[in-house]
Amino acid sequence: MDFLTQPWPWYVAGPVIGLFIPFLLITANKALGISSSLRHACAACVPAKVPFFDYDWKKDGSWNLLFVLGVVIGGVLGGFVFANPDPINLSQSTISDLSELGITNFNGLVPAEIFNWSFVFTLPGFIILGIGGFLVGFGARYAGGCTSGHAISGLSNLQLASLFAVIGFFTGGLIITHLIYPILF
Repeated sequence: MDFLTQPWPWYVAGPVIGLFIPFLLITANKALGISSSLRHACAACVPAKVPFFDYDWKKDGSWNLLFVLGVVIGGVLGGFVFANPDPINLSQSTISDLSELGITNFNGLVPAEIFNWSFVFTLPGFIILGIGGFLVGFGARYAGGCTSGHAISGLSNLQLASLFAVIGFFTGGLIITHLIYPILF
């Protein structure tokens, strides 16, 4: 049972994820991605005849909604049932870099200084979580997929647009980390 509560090494988890992409493409002719599931959920739930949501979501997206349900169930199982009680293992340089930004709580997967309700109602919290969340959602829609969709599915399918999207995601992450965060904190 320990293999469920401990992090899997990259040489196991990476190939499992990497091999699932061609398996899904070959067996079901489906591309793995999560950002399109919001469109399918809106098409299922929004009664208005918005052209973007007016399609047969049962044919195109029902499997994707089941995948999202599996992700949620897996997250609950991994976060509560099979939770690893040990703090995450970060390098000393990462800890010092985060400490310079005022992030000192390393007992979870996300920093408690940023992801809490009192931070949401501050100006930096609104910028990071509110505006940042909107930009991530807009960017995922504009780029035709989210970071994992492009980085895992798109690159494994040798799509040039995914390569440009991944380069853009990493560049944006570096700019935020090294230029924007220091201004906000």
